[in-house]
Amino acid sequence: MSSHPCNEQTDRWTIRELLENWVVWRDAGDWDRFRTVWHEDGRMMATWFQGSGDEFIKVSREGFERGVRILHFLGGISIDLAGPRAVSQTKMTISQRAEVEGVECDVVCTGRFYDFLEKRDGGWGIVLRQPIYEKDRIDPLDPTRAPKLDPERLARFPVGYRHLAYLQVGIGYPVKTDMPGLTGSEVETLYARGASWLKGDPASENVGRITPQASSSATWQ
Repeated sequence: MSSHPCNEQTDRWTIRELLENWVVWRDAGDWDRFRTVWHEDGRMMATWFQGSGDEFIKVSREGFERGVRILHFLGGISIDLAGPRAVSQTKMTISQRAEVEGVECDVVCTGRFYDFLEKRDGGWGIVLRQPIYEKDRIDPLDPTRAPKLDPERLARFPVGYRHLAYLQVGIGYPVKTDMPGLTGSEVETLYARGASWLKGDPASENVGRITPQASSSATWQ
C-alpha cells in the first residue's frame, strides 16, 4: 500500500483521471494527449489488435481518419494499490458501427478494462490494458431489417464478444478467439497475473494465444 493515506488518495484520483482520459481522448481522436496515458513500453490487448501502445495509436488513428468509429463509455472503477504499482478494473461498454451481412448495425459489448499500471518518475501510466468481455448484442439501425448471421461463424467466438467479433471479421480483421470473459480459465489467469503484478512480478500479456496485429489495410466501414 502507499506509505501515507493522503498519498494513496492522490494516487487513486490520478489513476481514475488517467482511465477517464483514455476513453475521451481516444474516441475524440486527440492522439497527442492519448499517448500520455501510456508508458513507453505500454501494451494493448483487444479483440482486433495486440501490440504496443504506439502501434495501437497508429492503427486507431488510421481507422479514425477512414471513418471507423469504436466508442467507449465508462462506469465504476476499482483500484488495487501496492506502492508504485496498481491494478484497476473499470466497467465499460464498447460500441462499434458497421455493415453486417449488408445491414448497418451497432454492436455493443459490456465488460471491464483490466489495467496494469505503474508510477515512474512521479507519473502514473498504463503498462498493459486487457479488456474482459462479458456480453454483447447486435442492433440493426433500421429495426425493420435484421442481418442474417452465419450461425457457424458466430459460434466460433466466445459468448462475451461473439457479435463484436462477427462484425470485425466481416470488415477484415483477424480476431483473437480466447479473450477473457466473465468466467473461465482466461479471466482466472488474468486475475492471477494481476495479483503477481502487485507483488512485483512483470506484467504478462499472454492471456491465451496472440493473433497478428490488425492491419491498417483492413476494410474500414
